[in-house]
Amino acid sequence: MTESERKLWSDLRGKRFGGLRFRRQQPIGPYIVDFYCPAAGLVIEPDGGHHNEKARRLYNETRTRWLESEGFHVLRIANCELSSKRELALEWIWHQIEASGCVLPQRTVAGPLPEAPQR
Repeated sequence: MTESERKLWSDLRGKRFGGLRFRRQQPIGPYIVDFYCPAAGLVIEPDGGHHNEKARRLYNETRTRWLESEGFHVLRIANCELSSKRELALEWIWHQIEASGCVLPQRTVAGPLPEAPQR
């Protein structure tokens, strides 16, 4: 994992993010996704600079289309965004979870639910 991915995993693991369970390196069909929230059907893919290469970009587009055709929502976040705008990235993830229609768990001892982004 990159440093950005380690920090994100620290925020997501152990039901720390709104009491929701996330999995890391989750096999889904023919692919292995970086982070997955089963309750929201949300796949989170942090992307480094190599994801901008043409072959990698085409592979990611094919992969994303397949995952979406199977009912998953794919959220791609650049590693630089995770590093420099971490709170904004977490708000974006939370917004995607809310938009999924997922029934959110009750607040847990581990901490309060993240608040929706302020507009």
